[in-house]
Amino acid sequence: MPRFAATALAAAIALTGCAGGNEIEAGGEDDRFISGDGSATAFDTAERVDAPEVDGTTLDGDDVSLSDYEGGIVVLNVWASWCGPCRAEQPVLDEVHAEYGDLGVDFLGVNIKDDETAAQAYLSNKGVAYPSLYDQPGEVPQAFRDTVPPRAIPSTLVIDPDGRIAARVIGPTTYGQLTELLNPVVVEFDLGDPEERPRVADQEDAEASDGAEDAPSGEDEEQPSDAPSAEDDR
Repeated sequence: MPRFAATALAAAIALTGCAGGNEIEAGGEDDRFISGDGSATAFDTAERVDAPEVDGTTLDGDDVSLSDYEGGIVVLNVWASWCGPCRAEQPVLDEVHAEYGDLGVDFLGVNIKDDETAAQAYLSNKGVAYPSLYDQPGEVPQAFRDTVPPRAIPSTLVIDPDGRIAARVIGPTTYGQLTELLNPVVVEFDLGDPEERPRVADQEDAEASDGAEDAPSGEDEEQPSDAPSAEDDR
């Protein structure tokens, strides 16, 4: 993985580039980050730029690179176990990941400035189903610094099947926001109909309804009408 040196000036620019954010300190003076305001930008086809080459090792010990996902859409999410907004948006990422898997959409996390053991425990405890690069120095966000402030965490990028940056979110994303960014790209590359995707919320509602129907009730405990009663015994 190429290494990108961050100067103090670049760090200062990145820090101020995420308007409306709150400062998050992961360690010392050099580990201060900004939680963005969740602002999103979708780039028209003509405005898209090529994503930089990114590769490395996941927290599971596997080698991975963006080129492995060529031909599909990649949601690249920068996170850390110590980042509160990252934890808050994780259910959103999990839900969208589950719904868009059959629409050519893959997810790749990028864990930065973190303790490896803590990051692995986070993935295990949250049951995250997609891989994450372990990028302790924060080199991947530096590679995308022309699109997203490197010190903005969390941040999310949507990369189209041609390897170009189609959208970005600076700060925690929401279900509605992320799906609205993905849907046009899915349609553009004829990867399916997003409106026909299975909805996690619908499945959960159905399971809850089935559980309610299966639960024993007071009426279930009553004798069936054809069973002998005390009056029949007389």
